[in-house]
Amino acid sequence: MATARDTLNRDILRLAVPALGALVAEPLFLIVDSALVGHLGTTPLAGLGIAAAILQTIVGLMVFLAYSTTPAVARRFGAGDSSRAVSAGIDGMWLALGLGALLALVGYLTTPFMVGLFGATEAVTVEAETYLGISMWGLPAMLIVFAATGLLRGLQDTVTPLWIAGLGFGGNALLNAFFIYGLGWGIAGSAVGTVLAQWAMVAAYVVVIGRHARRHGAALRPQRDGVSSSARSGGWLFLRTVALRAALLATVGVATTLGTEELAGWQVAFTIFSTAAFALDALAIAAQALIGKGLGAGDERTVRRVLQRTLAWGVAFGVLVGLVIGALSGVIGLVFTGDAELAALVQPALIVLAVAQPVAGAVFVLDGVLMGAGDARYLAIAGGLNLIPYLPLLVVLSMLPLSGATGLAWLAAAFFGVFLLARLATLGWRVRGHDWMTTGA
Repeated sequence: MATARDTLNRDILRLAVPALGALVAEPLFLIVDSALVGHLGTTPLAGLGIAAAILQTIVGLMVFLAYSTTPAVARRFGAGDSSRAVSAGIDGMWLALGLGALLALVGYLTTPFMVGLFGATEAVTVEAETYLGISMWGLPAMLIVFAATGLLRGLQDTVTPLWIAGLGFGGNALLNAFFIYGLGWGIAGSAVGTVLAQWAMVAAYVVVIGRHARRHGAALRPQRDGVSSSARSGGWLFLRTVALRAALLATVGVATTLGTEELAGWQVAFTIFSTAAFALDALAIAAQALIGKGLGAGDERTVRRVLQRTLAWGVAFGVLVGLVIGALSGVIGLVFTGDAELAALVQPALIVLAVAQPVAGAVFVLDGVLMGAGDARYLAIAGGLNLIPYLPLLVVLSMLPLSGATGLAWLAAAFFGVFLLARLATLGWRVRGHDWMTTGA
């Protein structure tokens, strides 16, 4: 007979394993772009680094569309109200469409200004503007995918997002290869291929969620109160993400001052970090869904058990991911660019990244726990506190005569070490108490 421990383990794995595949598929879009563009030369790869930093910042600021949708849906689902659960998710998708359309237009018009802020060389700037300008038209699709994924996670379904993400990744790889090399479009081809793949994923989600709406009697049209509620609940998470993205952009800015080679190297290191982060975040997704459902059902005991189990697994999984990154640190740069000098330049930074993975595993799980609990206000406050030790450290690094592998390694130590440890401290302090656990739909 299955014990409560066995049942919880199965529930976590049932959600986390498919979520792992879906989450890894998302940064694989960027990995494919980086690998294909990297073989065009260092200058296009450096341009992609700047464009990707801006694009990920914009998209990251809107990630609350998934993080606020999952607990909202899960709480209602846990309380036994499937119709309201699906309606809450659909309202989130309509909000994503509106925000995405506005951001796409504004982003396209301001692309030269945003790229110019990094002060890169003229050649790198041209490549960055080309990629970013085209990619802006995929913004609405990316945001809709966020909200739709959050809806299905809240319904305790992480398998469907895995299938859609996997098909999207495959289509992205084929389209990019065709446009970049088959048609000779260069970095522009990479952007076009990714945008088309993103909108194809939206079409798949619309079909799936339309079926859920008919099955549970949920409205497909936007509900004014529901859209407003989604916007309000995401406000604190937006501020939390602003703080996180400020740290990321500041780091890219320091990498730019080190030189073009170092900037390209940081793009490789950060791409690997993003991939590992999404992989480690699979447990956080499971925690979000299970904690939201548990709090909706008023089961605090299960909520506390989910916290303890996912945190332990997050640290263990971080150790495993770190070992893999460390073992491959000497060849990762070659895979991206085929340039042995760049591979040697980035290896020390990758080793720093590998050592920090257990901390990253704990941080991502704790983030997911508090998001699942709807503790968005504290997450926003903690995001600001985390910048206090980190930003002054970046200023110091920018003033030192650092360059090459040494400079890149110090930058990696600042981000993967100091910043992650600050996040661990603020999140860990919160979950030790009881204030974050509020029950009910």
